[in-house]
Amino acid sequence: MNYVKKNVMILSFCQIFFTSTTSVLALTAGLVGYQLVEFNQAYATIPISAMVIGTALSTAPVAKLMSYKGKKTAFTIGNIIAITGCAICILGIYFKLFWFFTLGVFLIGCFSAFAHQYRFAAADIANQNFKPKAISLVLAGGVFAAYFGPEIASRTSNYFENYIYLGSYTAVLFILIISIFFIRLINIPILELKKLSGKSRKLIDIIKQPLFILSVSSSTVGFSVMILLMTATPIAMIEHCGHKLSDAKFVIQWHIVAMFAPSFFTGSLINYFGNLRVIGLGIVFMFISILMAIIGTDLIYFWLSMFFLGLGWNFMFVGGSTLLTSTYTVNETSKSQGFHDFVVFYFVAISSIGSGVLLELYGWNGVGFGAIPLMIFMVLIFLFVLIYSDKEGKSSDKSRL
Repeated sequence: MNYVKKNVMILSFCQIFFTSTTSVLALTAGLVGYQLVEFNQAYATIPISAMVIGTALSTAPVAKLMSYKGKKTAFTIGNIIAITGCAICILGIYFKLFWFFTLGVFLIGCFSAFAHQYRFAAADIANQNFKPKAISLVLAGGVFAAYFGPEIASRTSNYFENYIYLGSYTAVLFILIISIFFIRLINIPILELKKLSGKSRKLIDIIKQPLFILSVSSSTVGFSVMILLMTATPIAMIEHCGHKLSDAKFVIQWHIVAMFAPSFFTGSLINYFGNLRVIGLGIVFMFISILMAIIGTDLIYFWLSMFFLGLGWNFMFVGGSTLLTSTYTVNETSKSQGFHDFVVFYFVAISSIGSGVLLELYGWNGVGFGAIPLMIFMVLIFLFVLIYSDKEGKSSDKSRL
């Protein structure tokens, strides 16, 4: 178990570097896009969308690469891609080239497909009882990034005169370089060929499982609603509602704290109460977040909305990810995890594009109302699985919940 805990700790540090990078982008990419875009400011969130599209397009190739070369080698390649993307972002800001900046963010998005496997890397080396905690502890690394990421973005945003946020992306470049050294410390064995040569179900047979459907739906809807609201928040606060950058930083910091702080105990909650109850609580938090977004545009409403959004994301995403690991066997790992992440980030990409459009056309309230249909869909899936579980009454399914 010492070997497992050591790797989980290293993966948690990698998560800190990754989340610090993405939190800088969450706070600044839309604002940089707002300043650089020349054709229509409704598309200022295109860089964020490019990041998510990069993640979605990379999930399948990343899954195959990991199955052949192992996660450690794949993580190293992912970091190199991120360093390249960050360098391109710096050039895009310096020369004021919107599409060049977008390309750089796209490559960082490709890196995200690698980094989102940190939690699964921890789960792969943990025993059944430790899996939920391993996933939670890796994601808990984001708590520290909640402070460092937005703080770095804020403190370095005006470091270079006439090039706002250039300093922020220079700082991110150094973070990614440090991250690659930590990745080289990871010791995760490639799955034994004997295990991989066993019988494997077709992907469609895995997808048909109600618990698989719930796990993917929980992760997808939780992430999509989070991106829909969070992407629009800095632009809405600063450009639409007259709040300061320091206010947006404060809100985003607490949002990220709410996203990752529960991870210290989410695994224990899942072990004690079960996945369904944890996911159900996440759904409740999401509705509270949407309500706060609709009610008003004062700082307190932005803070409450983002705080409950972070809590909802954590419970839905960690619950969905943990539930996923109970729906496949060892030799079905790559395709199951790859399909899960592909669906998640495909829909997240759509949400990120819709975020900017809804904000410009209907304002901040419109973004809140736009999240409601997604949550209604999630409630229907949740109720379907509850009803199915009651009808089946199988102890094997109940033990997974």
